[in-house]
Amino acid sequence: MVCLSAITTVFLEFWKRRRAVLAYDWDLIDWEEEEDEIRPQFEAKYSKKERTNPISGKPEPHQAFSDKYSRLIISASGIFFMILVVIAAVFGIVIYRVITVSTFAAFDWALIRNNSQVATTGTAVCINFCMIMLLNVLYEKVALLLTNLEQPRTESEWENSFTLKMFLFQFVNLNSSTFYIAFFLGRFTGRPGAYLRLINRWKLEECHPSGCLIDLCMQMGIIMVLKQTWNNFMELGYPLIQNWWTRRRLRREHGQKAKASFPQWERDYNLQPMNAYGLFDEYLEMILQFGFTTIFVAAFPLAPLLALLNNVIEIRLDAYKFVTQWRRPLPSQAKDIGIWYGILEGIGILSVITNAFVIAVTSDFIPRLVYAYKYGPCAGQGRAGEGCMIGYVNASLSVFRVSDFERRSEPMTNGSELFGEAVKHCRYRDYREPPDTAEPYSYTLQFWHVLAARLAFIIVFEHMVFAIKTLIAYLIPDLPKDLRDRMRREKYLIQEMMYEAELERLQREKNEKKKKYRVHHKEWP
Repeated sequence: MVCLSAITTVFLEFWKRRRAVLAYDWDLIDWEEEEDEIRPQFEAKYSKKERTNPISGKPEPHQAFSDKYSRLIISASGIFFMILVVIAAVFGIVIYRVITVSTFAAFDWALIRNNSQVATTGTAVCINFCMIMLLNVLYEKVALLLTNLEQPRTESEWENSFTLKMFLFQFVNLNSSTFYIAFFLGRFTGRPGAYLRLINRWKLEECHPSGCLIDLCMQMGIIMVLKQTWNNFMELGYPLIQNWWTRRRLRREHGQKAKASFPQWERDYNLQPMNAYGLFDEYLEMILQFGFTTIFVAAFPLAPLLALLNNVIEIRLDAYKFVTQWRRPLPSQAKDIGIWYGILEGIGILSVITNAFVIAVTSDFIPRLVYAYKYGPCAGQGRAGEGCMIGYVNASLSVFRVSDFERRSEPMTNGSELFGEAVKHCRYRDYREPPDTAEPYSYTLQFWHVLAARLAFIIVFEHMVFAIKTLIAYLIPDLPKDLRDRMRREKYLIQEMMYEAELERLQREKNEKKKKYRVHHKEWP
């Protein structure tokens, strides 16, 4: 995880260097947002209210402070409402999982009954993926509506506002169920004899006996594979189908040899136009993939490999699409990738925090560490080598008296047909006192040791990784040395030219003064 955070920082820092080189080569180093033209919609809306631009000194349309921030408040309220819609959809998936796991556990087919947890997770992930794709269509329309409601002044402001909304919507839509599985699944189910139930009927879902990482890994693997496959199909398949239909229509209108008779410009015009947002979809796909491969990489280490394989394929698909299926896109000036870089930095920070919580809370790394140093055979020896984990499984299980089951949870048999005698006690994963103590089923001291160790690990891990990221960012300069030298050389030459021009002007003025002086003295004998 530390290596991935370092690689993420190196990637962002080297992108800044690459961006500087590109901006210099295209003469955009000094290009400022003020040079961007005002949107026609903004000009038409506020043409009656003008003010003098402090930079250009020319009159321009002006949006009042109260009008601007009232629109921003309405837009923020819309964003919050749509995020609540995502949470409601996740809650619907939770209800499905709670009901389905009980149904599958009582299934007649032994294969489903014995793997009810895996079957529930698999079907829930597929349904969640379908909901994600349906909500993405809605979110694009809502983001467009809210952005136009804000009335941004320039095209750059409009693009940044629209980009931020679309990223927030799709990020929450894509990762909300993953966050639920990582940090909430099985945390609030109660214990045997005192389970928390939904509508006082269905017991809340618990993690797989091997831990929640299995459910999290399955969730991420299925969604990542399905989403990348669907995106590649839509990026190439949709233009192919549209162009095939266009060729069919042209053959029907102009005959079988219509395409060969058209000039090249007309054949290019009959291709599919680039979407209204330019490369926005390409950026969004890569940013979401970057988040998916970094935020929960501790739970799904295969994600970077899947992303690499997908990108190798997508490079060729995009090349084929841009050359043969789309019209040539119109270029536009841009100093950098805009708000996308800030989003990448935010994802890098979030990934450190989430992976710290995954390692400390979701995995068994901390409980095993606490057992090895405090409760195992090597306790007090300051080491955790081979043989120090003997008895860990037994220490991680608590004892429950079968007679303390709720009436609705009582087992159908007492186990005598399997063990020869009635089962009086069973075990479950938790750190609780036995039923015969003064405070039955209360948390043990080991639970509080594990909790304290988890919190300490999160704090130490985050600060250590953030320190490494800051150090790497400090050590890598934003400008390459050769580019910095070229910029200094260019600045020096400009100063030399200005100095020589000023020197020439002063010399010319001096010569003119001498001529006037001589003429003046010649008039007097």
